[in-house]
Amino acid sequence: MGADIHRSLLADGTLDRLHTVARVDTTTTITTITDASSADAHRLAHAEVLYTHWGAPALTEDALRRMPRLRAVVHAAGSVKHHVTDAVWKRGITVSSAAAANALPVAEFTLAAILFANKRVLDIAHGYASTRRQPSLLPYFDGYGNYHRTVGVVGASRIGRRVIELLSPLDLHVLLHDPYLDPAGARALGAEPAGLDDLARRSDVVTIHAPQLPETRHMFDARRLALLRDGATLINTARGSLVDTEALTRHLVSGRIHAVLDVTEPDVPPADSPLYTLPNVLLTPHIAGSLGNELGRMADWATDEVARYAQGLPFAYGVGPDELSRSA
Repeated sequence: MGADIHRSLLADGTLDRLHTVARVDTTTTITTITDASSADAHRLAHAEVLYTHWGAPALTEDALRRMPRLRAVVHAAGSVKHHVTDAVWKRGITVSSAAAANALPVAEFTLAAILFANKRVLDIAHGYASTRRQPSLLPYFDGYGNYHRTVGVVGASRIGRRVIELLSPLDLHVLLHDPYLDPAGARALGAEPAGLDDLARRSDVVTIHAPQLPETRHMFDARRLALLRDGATLINTARGSLVDTEALTRHLVSGRIHAVLDVTEPDVPPADSPLYTLPNVLLTPHIAGSLGNELGRMADWATDEVARYAQGLPFAYGVGPDELSRSA
């Protein structure tokens, strides 16, 4: 893991818990494998479990040759796509991820964004700040609110499913699009199955929770963005590549739709991008996932996995190669 992550992640007794189930060297954080110091190379050669996080180096064949005793990788974060390679599966190494823990704050962020979007909180706040007068309530708020609004969820991922669960007590109608889920599965989650174009046309808010795959690149392109109803809000907490940012920006500049963007393409928009200043856009720097003390939840879940491994139990949150092919 990155050296700067160590102190935030392994805090509040997490290291103490690790010590109860495994021999852990807390004096160092290994940030590289193939260029490791002699001391770190010795530690790696005797490691049975790797406890990883953001910034972990790729586990290539070369890296794995330096860890002949390695049997498991426990990732105290979300996706393992960036460091788990085919060489890991070929060696029969088991892998666990705290993606389910990381899904919780993303879903919470999304819930807040949905409710604020339908309530037009940003619009009202901007208007209030500019006029500094109490607006006339009835005409100003006509059509605003969350009662009987339609929310379109794109992707029945961990996050997408959690969003649907959080929406279930509210007076909202939920549409769901996921090509890997049949209509009965969507209904079982409490949502109406819908094609992606139909979802775009009918939703007051569209929230994206699909994986980054070749076939999902620009799934919201110029054509599909044009299907969004006037005044709709597009929320993207997934991956920037799922939306054609240039086409979206044109719609946003026109004022026709709104957006909550925690991710964009590129990751950081150019300094002169209108996205920074448009009143109908909430732009954040990829903060929907675990942040601050939420890192502790991922560490706790990962530490539980180490404990299961030490007891000879299967991982509760194991990851396999088939799942990676269609996950974020």
